[in-house]
Amino acid sequence: MDRDKAIDSLLIDDDRVRVTRFDFAKGSETGWHRHEYDYVITAIVDCPMLLEESDGSLREVLVPAGTAYRRSKGIEHNVINNGDVPMSFIEIELK
Repeated sequence: MDRDKAIDSLLIDDDRVRVTRFDFAKGSETGWHRHEYDYVITAIVDCPMLLEESDGSLREVLVPAGTAYRRSKGIEHNVINNGDVPMSFIEIELK
């Protein structure tokens, strides 16, 4: 399925961290990617995500505004805005 791409805005990229803001229109996606570093996501608004996992499974996740979660490097997935309104989050990669 062809979807619009989320807009990624690099905020910081130094020897310790990479910080990126992701803004998704309804139904847009990151595209398939593999995380090079451990990372933390902090939701700016409620983020109803549909995650396409590397094993072919789909997983629906709601990350409420103002909350965060952490995952380890090596994760490969596609993140899709599964809601009816735009969503945004900040991703902090730990180098």
